Amino acid sequence: MTHVSTTSAAFFEEKYRSQGDPWNFAGDAYENARYRSILRALAGKHFHAAFEPGCSIGILTRMLAAVADFVRACDFSESAVAASRTQCADVPNVTITCKALCEDEPWSTYDLVVLSEIGYYFGLPAWESLAARMCLELPSGATVVACHWLGHSTDHVLHGDEVHRVLATQPLLQELHRERHPGEKHGYRLDLWRKR
Repeated sequence: MTHVSTTSAAFFEEKYRSQGDPWNFAGDAYENARYRSILRALAGKHFHAAFEPGCSIGILTRMLAAVADFVRACDFSESAVAASRTQCADVPNVTITCKALCEDEPWSTYDLVVLSEIGYYFGLPAWESLAARMCLELPSGATVVACHWLGHSTDHVLHGDEVHRVLATQPLLQELHRERHPGEKHGYRLDLWRKR
């Protein structure tokens, strides 16, 4: 039997094909609490162009459409993209594409980037490189939000704290908001920065 990497498109595609909503993003109280925390951290601010990589089935994507003129979301599972397009079918300011998060994203076009439950699927050098490129190219004043579970999973390459440490040490990011929710099963961390 061939081993499929837990960071590959094939791994995620199999999960979405077999379960539809494998992490219960639509119904889980923990997930909904995370989404509400992200929106609260934005403090009522409105954005021109938001980017949400790893959008899964589009629950948070739909919420972000209310705080931005335009939302671009992506996921590298075709089944997840199909589900998120259905979720956001009646939201005209959302565009969802099937692709992986990579360094050559047009970062300069966004004034909001939401990194939710995605960073720990990268190796450390790749995450450091992506974070540095993102921070260099985002426009001054752009907002970066990161929100990650703090538990341990054999599917993850990095721990949630390591994901946030890489972002927090970017010299071009100024921290504006930090919160940490304890709990062995449902602990998560949320940080918000502004590009200097």
